[in-house]
Amino acid sequence: MIKEIRIYIEGGGDGKNTKALIRQGFSQFLKPLVEIAKSQKIKWNITICGSRNNACRDFKNALKSHPEAFNVLLVDAEASVTMQSPWKHLKFRDNWDAPLDVDDSHCHLMVQAMDAWFIADIETLTKYYGQGFKANVIPKNSNVENIDKDKLFDSLQKATCNTSKGEYHKINHAFKLLTLLNVAKVRQASPYCDRFFTTLTAKMGSAAS
Repeated sequence: MIKEIRIYIEGGGDGKNTKALIRQGFSQFLKPLVEIAKSQKIKWNITICGSRNNACRDFKNALKSHPEAFNVLLVDAEASVTMQSPWKHLKFRDNWDAPLDVDDSHCHLMVQAMDAWFIADIETLTKYYGQGFKANVIPKNSNVENIDKDKLFDSLQKATCNTSKGEYHKINHAFKLLTLLNVAKVRQASPYCDRFFTTLTAKMGSAAS
């Protein structure tokens, strides 16, 4: 029976304050899962780790320091995913080996970059940036995981450069956008995001049975 879920997430830069902001954004984005955890009396913990290497390190440390918890690694894919499993992708991309006795349910990918989640919900982007936002330069793709990372950042910057909030900034804007996203739209446009929600929902459901 699962009594605690601990999630180790790439992002937030190196600053304590910026990590706290991204943690706030993820806490809101993952609120449907947080509510399930509360209803099942399952402890819930999110750690924003900075670099992807730090996230992997913190996750592996947690397997030893919190063996009773269901520990989860959540990192950007950084490239198109062609492997059959997240661990295989991370082995190919980063030369990370899956820890012993840890299956794919513990390993989750965001997208090539988390920012692709934002363009899955173009209505929220348009409302957030307001006048001057150029929605027509955002790539139209039903699966945002297929959008090249460089093209993604370039389009976000071009779409926002004439708005009152200024050009898209990963730290300054991302945490706020995470709190505003329509989770259903992101899950529909990002299979790995949907997998994350589906996996944790099932894990917590089994804890209740």
